[in-house]
Amino acid sequence: MGKRVQALRVERGMTLQGLAERSSVSLSMLSSVERGEKAPTVVVLDRIAGGLGVRLARLIEDPETQRIVVRRADQQDVVHEPGGWRRTILTPVVPGVNFEWISVTLPPGCEAGTYGPWAAGSHEFIVVTGGVLAMTIGEREVELAAGDSVYLAADVPHGYANRGGADCHYFVAALIMRPRSSRTS
Repeated sequence: MGKRVQALRVERGMTLQGLAERSSVSLSMLSSVERGEKAPTVVVLDRIAGGLGVRLARLIEDPETQRIVVRRADQQDVVHEPGGWRRTILTPVVPGVNFEWISVTLPPGCEAGTYGPWAAGSHEFIVVTGGVLAMTIGEREVELAAGDSVYLAADVPHGYANRGGADCHYFVAALIMRPRSSRTS
């Protein structure tokens, strides 16, 4: 923890004396904490965090826990949509990361609808693993069979449909810059 306190202090261009003044923690205590010689109380840690301008959790959490986030199958968000189609959000939620990986199943004859554009700089990659997917991308129609994939700049309205007689399965990998406006149909 001492190394984290020191790294945050140095990152902010603060001296030990400056942090002592901002946190109301003695210079000797701060020095001992940074060297790992003393284990501060929660009250002292909270003052240090305040002096550094960070939440207390930032000082006590293991930074490695933010590098790997596991989402078990039973924790995935499964959404059953009107019309009988289903989407499963496979990726864990990671603050500051605007990426989603989604598994979708459209039953035969299902029109999932057309969705408004994402913000400029948004991207979608789609791969079909079974059935046939009919996509509308802006004014263009694209049909994708099992094994086909498509990339699209997702700043245009786009829609998904299964006009075939068998289930259509596909994956969407999306890098999104903001929530889309809404479904348009």
